[in-house]
Amino acid sequence: MIPPLHGIRVLAVEQYGAGPWASMYLADMGAEVIKIEDPATGDASRQSGPHFLGPQDSQFYQTFNLGKKSLALDLRAPEGRAVLERLIPSADILLNNLRGDQPGKLRLTHADMAALNPRLVCGHLSGYGRTGPRATWPAYDYLMQAEAGYLHVTGEPETPPSRMGLSLVDYLSGVTLAYACTAALVGALKSGRGRDVDVSLYDVAIHQLSYPATWYLNTGESIERRPRSGHPSVVPCEVFPTADGQIFLMCVLPKFWQALCEALGLSHLPQDPDFATPSARFDNRDALVALLDAVLIGQTTAHWMGLLAGKVPAAPVLTLAQALDNPYLAQTGGIQAPGHPAFPGLRTLSNPIRLDGIRPKARTAPALGADTRDILTEAGYSEAELTHLSARAVIGGMA
Repeated sequence: MIPPLHGIRVLAVEQYGAGPWASMYLADMGAEVIKIEDPATGDASRQSGPHFLGPQDSQFYQTFNLGKKSLALDLRAPEGRAVLERLIPSADILLNNLRGDQPGKLRLTHADMAALNPRLVCGHLSGYGRTGPRATWPAYDYLMQAEAGYLHVTGEPETPPSRMGLSLVDYLSGVTLAYACTAALVGALKSGRGRDVDVSLYDVAIHQLSYPATWYLNTGESIERRPRSGHPSVVPCEVFPTADGQIFLMCVLPKFWQALCEALGLSHLPQDPDFATPSARFDNRDALVALLDAVLIGQTTAHWMGLLAGKVPAAPVLTLAQALDNPYLAQTGGIQAPGHPAFPGLRTLSNPIRLDGIRPKARTAPALGADTRDILTEAGYSEAELTHLSARAVIGGMA
């Protein structure tokens, strides 16, 4: 099977999370992703513990860099810049996740590269964009969650603001950049002209506010937290206790409400005026929840899942460990085993996209500078030139 981005070359000036997440999606779709790293330090994520895989490698780094190549290159050195410019004509995408003011300083924009490759797509991922008063600000996912209102709407009522347990703004921003670069690439392949593509963590975080933002902007209504992680307007659509845990039920449609009542032996409730309509159920939420609690607490989560699965939208509330040990995850190919020289049994999650029904399989993330020699030899550098650049610490990975 030939993947859709086979033959596409991506140069990625990236580190840590969001940018590498974007380029890993491109690698999973078949692109050749060349990760450009500082020869002295490499990607900062190589040093992210606590689970290390030897010097300059960690499980954190592997999570974000599967299937890539590593070019150890000092872009700030004039000779390093010359190496980059020699690679630009062969590239389709140049992406980075630097602070907003850095792409201009390092001359990584389309205007800087157009003379070398007019069809080049230059993707920029930063905290707040490359222009404006915050272009020089450092930024992280948790800060975006705070300023975009996520903490305010997460958690139980009357508890302190709480962030989401995962860095979803980083990951969503990475996926957004991968999509934007791919879309721009399609345009460049048709027109012969590339462009700059900008994505910021802040813009992505705000955009994910979706319909609550529309409600507020047009009616002034600001949603608040609902008990049990409930939906802002639909009941029942929340967590319920069972005999041994919890279950999340979502009766978004009337047919699901009807099916739930029948399954629980409460077939009279849909005819009760207090619960007959969505608005009535919302207005009488406390009374309804009490009725459902009294039944659901009598059996285990597994019992209710066996009774409701496929009929009523339902899911067990699992711990992270239970979620990853879930047999369904394994059955669907959600875990892959790329292995690692220092950890042969290394496992990671699979890309969620299926190509012709098959999830792409990734290679282990590269050692720092592992591909420097091959990439530059292909670009026409002689062994003597490589030795010279290595001696001057312009490139690394030549041992």
